[in-house]
Formats: sequence, C-alpha cells, structure tokens
Amino acid sequence: MTHEDILKELKNKTYRPIYFLMGEEPYFIDLISGYIESNVLTEEEKTFNQLVLYGKDTDVPGIINTARRFPMMSSRQVVIVREAQSLTKIEDLIHYVNAPLASTLLVINYKYKKLDKRKKLFKAIEQTGVILDSRRMYDDKIPSWISSYLAARSKKIEPKAAMILTEFLGNDLGKISNELDKLVLLLPEEDSIINPKHIEDNIGISKDYNNFELNNALAQRNILKANRIVKYFESNSRANPFTLTITSMYFFFSKLLNYHFLKDRSRRNVASVLKIDPYFVQDYEKASRVYNPSKTVKVISLLREFDLKSKGFGNVSSSHGDLLKELVYKIMH
Repeated sequence: MTHEDILKELKNKTYRPIYFLMGEEPYFIDLISGYIESNVLTEEEKTFNQLVLYGKDTDVPGIINTARRFPMMSSRQVVIVREAQSLTKIEDLIHYVNAPLASTLLVINYKYKKLDKRKKLFKAIEQTGVILDSRRMYDDKIPSWISSYLAARSKKIEPKAAMILTEFLGNDLGKISNELDKLVLLLPEEDSIINPKHIEDNIGISKDYNNFELNNALAQRNILKANRIVKYFESNSRANPFTLTITSMYFFFSKLLNYHFLKDRSRRNVASVLKIDPYFVQDYEKASRVYNPSKTVKVISLLREFDLKSKGFGNVSSSHGDLLKELVYKIMH
C-alpha cells in the first residue's frame, strides 16, 4: 500500500493489527507513525494504552509480550516500535504476526532497511497487516511533490520557486516540509501563490543568487550574471557548498545533452523525457543554441574534472571558490 492509502484508511478509522513501515525515506514512515500516535487513541486512553519502544532498548520477545497485552478501559492499545532496524532476529516476530491481537495496533518503524520479500515474515505481514515500502523520491519528482504539499494547505507555488527550493534543499522531504510549513505560516493571508521573493524573505534562499540562476546564466552565456553569482557563492560558501553547485550543473548539462538527441522536441515530449516541468523546456531550447553537442560533452568533462579537484585530486591549494571561478570561466570561454 502507498502512504496515501494507509492514511486514508486510518482517517476512516479502519485499523490493521500490524503496520510494518520500512524503507529509505523516513518522511512517510514518520508521517504514518505520527498520525497513529496522535489520532487513534484519546488523550485519556493513551495513559495506559499507548507505549513507545526503541529497537536499541528492547528485543522481539519483549515487543511480542507488550503487543499481547489487553487494553485497559479502551477498545484497543497502540504499541509503536521506533528504530526497529536495530533489532536482532527480527524474523522471530513471525510468532506474533501469525496470530496478532485484534485489539493491538503494532507499528514497526524499520527505517533505511527492508525486509526480504522472499522471507516468511514478509509474506505473513502481508496477510495480517500492512507493509509500507517508503522509497526515496527522485530529485525530478520533488518540485511536483512541493506543489502537492502546498495544495493540501490551499497554497500554490511558482515553478521557479519550487525549483529553487529543490536545488537548495535536495530530496530531504522532512527538511523540505519543515521549511514549507514555516513558509505557509509566515506568508501573508492575501498571498496564495508562493514566489522566489517569498522564499528569500522567509527561508533565506536568495532569489537571484542560487544554483538555479547560475545554470540559467551559463545556459545563456551571461558572463556578468554568472560572475556575480560565483562571487556571492564565494562570500557565502557555507550556504552554497561547491558539491551541491557542481551536482546541479551536472544535472543541467546532462539533460541538455539528452535534449540534443531528441527527435521530438515538442514541449510535452521534452518535459516527459528530461523529467522536468514544461515551464523549463525553454531553458534547454536556449542553452542548445549556445552549447552544441560537442561543447556540451566538453562541459560535462570539465564538471567531472573539477569535481575530482574539489576532492583533492590534482589540486593542493585552490579553494572551492577559486575552483568555481575557474570552472565557470572555462565553461563560458
């Protein structure tokens, strides 16, 4: 089941005896576990019937004994196991899974790891409970996720603003959601559409000096704008690490190379193949006129070379600021 399916069931008060929440993306695991912790029992019922255990401090037999208790003055109890990935002999949980107590909601938070689908435990949980496979979201999906997250809060966001957030925050959904919650809280009531200026004012990401704008300057070979951004990055290196900048540039020019070999360059097809918002197709159209396939390949080679230099290979003295200056100069000249 997806996290949306599970949350829909929970909100309809349809409960399963076991929720095994596993995978690389902790955000959806925390979302479901947090909802159960906050909403299944009343505050009075939680006193005797809600217990949080930690994988490092307990074992599977202890979890089973707790799950087999009957609730007190309530129709059900909730047992949440955090950091369950630290448990040894997780497969022994099958002794409970085969005959779970209907009055217990057992929630297992198994972050950054997965059960083997071929094992008996996985198949048993599928029969009696729910398994969530919480997967990391790819970077190209983040802007649309941001839009959906804000839509649920009656807000919209401009594509450029969503891209700036993605470039700066990466694919850490927990971090992104925290920043979006802060942004929604601080946004004036009359403003329903979030723009880059809102992000700059409330989150601190410059609307003019960021990786998105640097790529845009490189794409148009706007030397003045690119140098201004590089200078800003050098003065604010902690907020603009070289690693994130060169990764952003690599993604842009890799997509540009793919663009060059597309036969169908309609906006819809380009957006689909490159996995970008249709709004940004024009950026690749412009860049393709500045960088032909041969030049694009050379830029990608430069990015790999300077990535190695930033890690100390063939470089003993140049700072990240100096490397970025040299890299941008070579790309545009």
